[in-house]
Amino acid sequence: MSQTYQFKIENESGRLDKVVVELLPTFTRSHVQQWIKEGDVTVNNNSAKSNYKVQTGDIIDITEPELIPLDVEAEDIPIAIVFEDEDMLVINKPQGMVVHPSAGHPSGTLVNALMFHVKDLSGINGTIRPGIVHRIDKDTSGLLMVAKNDLAHENLAAQLKDHSSLREYYALVHGVIPHDKGTIDAPVGRSKNDRKKQDIIDDGRAAITHFQVLERFKDFTLVSLKLETGRTHQIRVHMKYIGYPLAGDPIYGPRKTLPGKGQYLHARVLGFNHPKTNEFLTFEAPLPKLFEDTLTELRETR
Repeated sequence: MSQTYQFKIENESGRLDKVVVELLPTFTRSHVQQWIKEGDVTVNNNSAKSNYKVQTGDIIDITEPELIPLDVEAEDIPIAIVFEDEDMLVINKPQGMVVHPSAGHPSGTLVNALMFHVKDLSGINGTIRPGIVHRIDKDTSGLLMVAKNDLAHENLAAQLKDHSSLREYYALVHGVIPHDKGTIDAPVGRSKNDRKKQDIIDDGRAAITHFQVLERFKDFTLVSLKLETGRTHQIRVHMKYIGYPLAGDPIYGPRKTLPGKGQYLHARVLGFNHPKTNEFLTFEAPLPKLFEDTLTELRETR
């Protein structure tokens, strides 16, 4: 059911969108701007623009649009919650789990699990849905942020956009990298030859990956990678581009060279400023058992 609010301007001043956020601090400015655009905010019973300068005595009426439920079934699927408070969660996603439902994966996803386990989740874009702030591929394991409210969602998304968050991955790649560290700066976009793949293309989106060698084996290298950007398949495409594709990668690398299904890629470290307290939090997730067991075998045959 929609909620309505009415305010009389007394001491507030400035743009309408800014003032409404001051009056209703649980909502984000982008939300409010959308309401104004759709006519859900009126001034003296008249529509107004976001940049309208409020005047003393103005009567502002606000109708909060009703959220549309997401047509996704809640499923009792176990998930590893690394951190949780009233604003957000950090999840350790297992390899093989899809983040969002799709035509090929209508159930069994992280979203289905969150719908069951978590009561309050963000409603960005006016839809009741789990606030997945960023994604990792189905066969990539590791840490993900999930927002419980829209303020947290937008704050965490902004940190990803301005590169202030920390994301470190561990990957096992084919070949022995001679350099101890390096930076890959190459634009990533949809492949012009295969629409299911990403590729390095001149008109792609800027993408930067920093890597550091952790351990060398006979035919493989263990590396840590830090992202400045978060393009689709960025690490997988970048490592293939420099000649060291990820082990187990069914799209960008040689298949069936090591046990398991999918690439050896793990989102091991996640750091960010808490959306409410601004405290910088850092979380680590140990490597999955198969990844660790494979490293043990490679060390024994080195």
